[in-house]
Amino acid sequence: MAGRPLPALLMVDMIGMLDFPDAGLMAPSAVRAARALNALRERFHRRGWPVVYANDNFAHWQSDFRELVAMASATPGAPQRIAGLLEPGPDDYFVLKPKHSAFLDTALPVLLAKLGVRRLLLGGMALEACVTATAVDANAREYEVAVVREGVAGRPALRAAAFKVLSGSGTATVLAADRAVAWCARAAR
Repeated sequence: MAGRPLPALLMVDMIGMLDFPDAGLMAPSAVRAARALNALRERFHRRGWPVVYANDNFAHWQSDFRELVAMASATPGAPQRIAGLLEPGPDDYFVLKPKHSAFLDTALPVLLAKLGVRRLLLGGMALEACVTATAVDANAREYEVAVVREGVAGRPALRAAAFKVLSGSGTATVLAADRAVAWCARAAR
């Protein structure tokens, strides 16, 4: 895509069954993050900016992304609420990732290059693992990176430390959801 560089909303591991250790601790913040990301996704759609889901396959090696959405939608509780809020639309993109970073062994770099993206707005879970790994890899690839404070979930005890690592290292800007679209708009000018 030629022209001005676009921002993209990159949601990391928001679709899943929440069947891992400490998932119960993360479920309330994951639902709150899904609400914030849903509002941002709607704003991105209105502006014609790309929304990308980067999701772990959670060891379902024979499933594709749409099957993961269906499984989460059928799992009562937080997984179903999150999948309902964030069900991908026909204009959304997705990549499956085998490990923590959305860049590791995925087509994400090629997709972002084809879309003309140079600025990434990140949300998802877990903040202290997959979101941070993705932010570090994005920064290493010279993307401008921001993490939406309300758009991430993780272990409550690690939240402040993860934000400090991201912002203190210069890896990512940590910003409030109400400032996210303005931050992204600077890339599209």
